[in-house]
Amino acid sequence: MEILITYDVDTTTPAGTRRLRRVAKICEAYGLRVQKSVFEIVCTQVDWMLMQQRLLDAIDADRDSIRIYKLHTGVFGNAEHLGHSPPAPHDTPLIF
Repeated sequence: MEILITYDVDTTTPAGTRRLRRVAKICEAYGLRVQKSVFEIVCTQVDWMLMQQRLLDAIDADRDSIRIYKLHTGVFGNAEHLGHSPPAPHDTPLIF
């Protein structure tokens, strides 16, 4: 499954800054950052369910927003890149 995640976390308070870091860390654990608040994720349905719960636990639903786009497999390989935006290596293993 391919998923595009974008988020906007209210960072007007120190708690918001911490939430922003938590959301970014969760997304980094599952996928590749392609822009500051945009991640491309290739995962299984089980991984997606775990990630979704972690994100729900990390945000303040009254202040923060996460948009999730579930895409057909292979869509990331067809993405066009303009400017300094090298293609994300979805076919290679993630190394932490």
